[in-house]
Amino acid sequence: MNYFPSLFFEPRAVSVETLRRGDDDDIFWLSYSSPSPIITRTLEKTHRSRASPWNPLPSPSLADESSVDLSVVIPAYNETGRLPSMPEVTLAHLNSPAMKSSRTYEILIVDDGSKDDTSALALKLASHYPQSELRVVTLEKNLGKGGAVRHGMLHSRGHRLLIGLEHLWMSLDKLAPKNEPAVAVGSRAHLVKTEVVVKRSSLRNILMQYGLHTILRIVGVGDIRDTQCGFKLFTRRAVQKIFPAQHLSTWIFDVELLLLAKQLSIPVIEVPVEWHEVAGSKLSIAKDSLQMSRDLLVLRGNQLVGRWKAVPP
Repeated sequence: MNYFPSLFFEPRAVSVETLRRGDDDDIFWLSYSSPSPIITRTLEKTHRSRASPWNPLPSPSLADESSVDLSVVIPAYNETGRLPSMPEVTLAHLNSPAMKSSRTYEILIVDDGSKDDTSALALKLASHYPQSELRVVTLEKNLGKGGAVRHGMLHSRGHRLLIGLEHLWMSLDKLAPKNEPAVAVGSRAHLVKTEVVVKRSSLRNILMQYGLHTILRIVGVGDIRDTQCGFKLFTRRAVQKIFPAQHLSTWIFDVELLLLAKQLSIPVIEVPVEWHEVAGSKLSIAKDSLQMSRDLLVLRGNQLVGRWKAVPP
C-alpha cells in the first residue's frame, strides 16, 4: 500500500477548505496520497483451528447469519512475546460459569503478515485451551492493525463483535436492546490524571491530549474523548454497515470507524475501562503521530469530495 507521495512530488500544504472547493491540484494530491483498497486474497478467506491445524477451512462471511453470541477479534503482528498472555484474562471471563451458561463465543486471531511464528503460537494456544473455540487466520502481507481488524470483522460469526475487552457487553445491551446497529467504545479518559497515564512518555501524552484531539474536533468526532482505545464492541448490523466502507488500515482506522458510525446515524457510547500499559507496543510516537495527522486529512478530504462515501449496504 502506498501511504506516502513519491519523492518526485514536492510536498504541498493542503487544507480541508481547498479540498471542499475541489481544486484540481489538491484532488490530484488526494487521489495520489490515498491508500489502495484493502484486498483480501483467496487463501486469506480461510482459517485454521485446533480441529484443523494443517488444512485451512473456509471462513464464514459477514453476510451469514450469526451462529455464536460473541466474536472476539485479536489482530497480531510479530506477537510471539505478548500473545501468550493476551487471551488469558478474556478466556478466564468467557469460560466462567456465569458466561458459559448464557453465551457462546469464538476468538479469532488475525496474524497480520507476521515475520515470526505468531500463527504457529496461536495454534498452540488453540490446543492449550480446548474448551475455547479459537480460530487463526494468516494474512499473506502486513496490512496494518486496521486491515487485520477489518478482515477479522468481515469473517466472524458473532451476534456481537468485539475488539479487545468483554466488559462493554452490558453497555451495548442498554444502547441497543433490540439489536439495532450500535457501537460501545472503551474510554480511558477517566485515567488521564492518574499514574497509569502520567507515567507514560510526556511527549506521547501531549501529542495525544492536545494535537490529535484538536484534529479530531476538526474532522468531526471530537465528542468521543478516547478514539484510540482498542476496546470496541459492535452489533453485527453495525459491522455490516461500517466495515465494508473502511479504507484506512493504519493506526487511525478507529477514527474512520467512528466517523462512519456518525455519518450512518449509528449510536455510539463511551464506557470507562480499566487499562494498563503493556510493553512491546509497535507505536512510534514521532513517526506515527505524523502518519495519523496525514491520514486524518486524507480521510476527511476523500469524504468531502465524495470519493469515500458511507453508504448503507
